[in-house]
Amino acid sequence: MMTRDLMLKDVVTIKGNVPAKEAIELLFKRHIGCIVVINDAEQCIGIFTERDVIRVVAQNMPLDAPIEKIMTKNPLTINEDSIFQEAKSVIISAKIRHLPVIDANGKLIGLISVRHILDELSGL
Repeated sequence: MMTRDLMLKDVVTIKGNVPAKEAIELLFKRHIGCIVVINDAEQCIGIFTERDVIRVVAQNMPLDAPIEKIMTKNPLTINEDSIFQEAKSVIISAKIRHLPVIDANGKLIGLISVRHILDELSGL
């Protein structure tokens, strides 16, 4: 099974200049665990997760700060042509919950999460 066959295709994205407050509201309103931060070429430049929200609160970071100052920069990504086992290995070994999927040009096209891994392993 290929990564592109399992990935979430409707990924929530934002640009790096969006204030942290807007990103946090988006996580809450959409009931999602992460937002992928992209540039104008739709390439993944970062990821903003629930864990980042905890860090923002714990460190009293300003909510008007651009998300590019707070996000996890240069996250691990995986190519759409990679096999499922490779995505699973990356998520487990890196201890991450979300893995952006890119095409051959580096453009974001999807997202694999721990939930996808668990669903596939349990046969759902």
